Amino acid sequence: MIFMRRLLFILIINLFVYSSFSQKKKEIKKLQIKSTTESVEVNGKTILDSKTVFDKNGEIIEEQKYDDEGKLSSKKKYKLDVNGDVIEEFEYDAANNLVQQKTIKYNFAQKKTEELFYDGKNKLIKKHTYTYNNKGLKLSKTTYDASNTIISIKKYSYSFK
Repeated sequence: MIFMRRLLFILIINLFVYSSFSQKKKEIKKLQIKSTTESVEVNGKTILDSKTVFDKNGEIIEEQKYDDEGKLSSKKKYKLDVNGDVIEEFEYDAANNLVQQKTIKYNFAQKKTEELFYDGKNKLIKKHTYTYNNKGLKLSKTTYDASNTIISIKKYSYSFK
């Protein structure tokens, strides 16, 4: 029961924190916040839950997640372009081994056009490509396997007033 309460609490806090970060990016930059740390107090013991690291512009460049005992369970690092868009994402396990790498490409309108997923040994796992209409709305997301065979195509449609 305590675990479920803690899990619910963490989920609510994460939703609040992540929704507020996008609204507070200017504040993070203005106040020169370098990182935020979240912890949970359970039975009088403070347990580290997560840590987020920001660059000088208030963009997230690293996220760390911790297990129920407060030990590091995973870490993500982000490389950004001059527009603040993530162009590379590195995911590490608890032992700091690279588990997955993602490379992201954008078009002239800063819309994501391609994501390449690699395993920890730099072997291509899959690829996503995106198409957009002339209004910049996403039309499709195509997923390919490592041999460039289409796995799935997700299509998007829009209704207007």
